[in-house]
Parts: sequence; C-alpha cells; structure tokens
Amino acid sequence: MQHSYAHIGGQLATGLRDLTTDLAALDGEGWWAVVLDYEGKVTCARFDHVRPAPLPKAAADWHGPHPAQWRTSLDRAAYEDGVRAIRDHIERGEVYQANLTRVLTAPLPAGADPLALANRLAEANPAAYAAVIDLPGLGVVSASPELYLSRDGAVIESKPIKGTGATEADLLDKDYAENIMIVDLVRNDLGRVAAVGSVQVPELCVTEEYPGSVHLYSTVRAALEPGAGWPELIAATFPPGSVTGAPKSSALRIINSLEPEPRGPYCGAVGWVDADRSTAALAVGIRTFWISAGEIRFGTGAGITWGSDPRREWLETELKASRLIALASRFGGSR
Repeated sequence: MQHSYAHIGGQLATGLRDLTTDLAALDGEGWWAVVLDYEGKVTCARFDHVRPAPLPKAAADWHGPHPAQWRTSLDRAAYEDGVRAIRDHIERGEVYQANLTRVLTAPLPAGADPLALANRLAEANPAAYAAVIDLPGLGVVSASPELYLSRDGAVIESKPIKGTGATEADLLDKDYAENIMIVDLVRNDLGRVAAVGSVQVPELCVTEEYPGSVHLYSTVRAALEPGAGWPELIAATFPPGSVTGAPKSSALRIINSLEPEPRGPYCGAVGWVDADRSTAALAVGIRTFWISAGEIRFGTGAGITWGSDPRREWLETELKASRLIALASRFGGSR
C-alpha cells in the first residue's frame, strides 16, 4: 500500500483527511487513528474511508535488519544497576513500584514496508489489539495484548496487565501484588474523570496466555463524568499506570533519571477513536515497533518492586522481546 492507512480493530482506514496534535478533535467527528508517545507527543489521523476488512497483504515479504544490528539503550549491566537503583528508591519510601524499560534500535533496509511486518506478526504472534498505522514520517506496527482505554458512550474501561512468566507456574506472589497495586493506581486515575461512585473492578488478577508468555490482567470500569472529553481523559490517565509505576508521579521522576533514550510510542498508546459513535479502543504501546528516519525501534521492560531480582528482571525483558525481535529481523523467527 503506497499511501497513508491504518488497520486497527478489524477496520481498514484509507484516504487520510488530516493530521492533528489536538486531542479535542477526538470529541468532534470522524474516525481517527491515534498514536500517543510516552513523552506526550500526540498524532491523530482522520481518515475518510473506513470499512471492516482483514489485514491487507503486503506487496512483498518483510525485509528487516540483521539480528546482530539491534542495539539496546541499556545493556545487561546497566539494566541490572537500574533495578538496584529502583529498589533503593523503594527502600527510602519514595515509590512502591516502577517500570524500567530499554529501547532496541536497528537500521532499517530501504523500502521495508510496515504492512509486511504487520503480516508477519499477524501470522506468528496474533494479538488482541494488533495495529498497523502508516503515516508521513511515522510507521507503527503493534502486537499489543493490553487495553489502555476503551470507550462506549460514557462507559470507559482499562485492562492493565502486570505479572509475566513463561508459564503460569512462573508467576510469583510479587506478580499478584504488583497487579493489585496497579489496579489501585488505575482506579485512582479513572476516578479523576469518572462519575462519583462509578469506578468498579469486575475482574482481578485473571491469567491469560499469549504466544511465549503468560500475563495477569485486571479490568477497571467507570462512567465518564458529564462534560469530560478526550483531553480530560488522557490528562487523568496517561501514561498508562501499568508501564509507569506507583505512585505515578514518583515513578515517572525515577524512570526519567534512569532511562537514557525516549520511549516514543512504546508505553504510550496506539488505537482508534470513532468520534461519531463515541467509541474507541486504545492499546498500551507494548509489543510495538515504530519506524522513522530509517530506523526501527522496539521497547521492552519490567515492573520493579522491592521483591525484584535484577537478573530475573533482565531476563523478563529478554522474554518479552526475543520472539518479536526475531520476527522483525531479516531471517524471521520461529513460526
């Protein structure tokens, strides 16, 4: 496909009408593809033609970087030092949990098509919130399993994921405690823009299997207070609690001091908003590649608590990244 498009939630959007950084536009009219960088940059793309459709086939196969070309913003020693630093902050009572991430970057061969990568991920690593968005200067391909925010009229919902293992038997007490901690944070975030008394937790610490890993997720639901729109909703809840920490303000400060490169769409949000129908689904930007300026990037991280072991947390970032990095590399991955 040669022109800007988006395929998200089983919808194919073509005919780019306009681009804006104004979240208030999402309360107007039309169907929008949305990318929110973790650092706050907003990209909203409105399309004229939207229809239910399967993911289109790319004209050619994906041709990604050589596996040896990926570099990491934090190597193993630096990452494990970061885990220890967060544990020091926890010991001093500054934070209970913080998410430490690293960004993998590689040069992208000329002519590499984001749609071809989306095809590869759809085949080998299907995801509940899979998305591909190709815009001028930015391509995003996501295999996110995590819902940041959905909307159906006034009903808003978030499904934070916290706790990861190769199998269910690998999940620790720490994982369950971490999930409950983030649920409290999300309840508090949604409560800022929710009708009084409407915040509920219909699911807590549910186990769900994904290709190569198992996660714990919970569901937090609320009714949006009258008069609140997308700017207020994002201001109250962004960045997503599951990829920051608790308390969020302290976690953000600590994260910013430890991570040497911006996260970009990773740990931000990727999804769609149908302003005409007041419906939406924005995924947390995990398991997500983004392409710009001839490079491809991918983020991976882990939630650090007092009970964290630096070696185990590094290995968790490896577990989360290895399958998808293999699929995005020149020689592909296991099918």
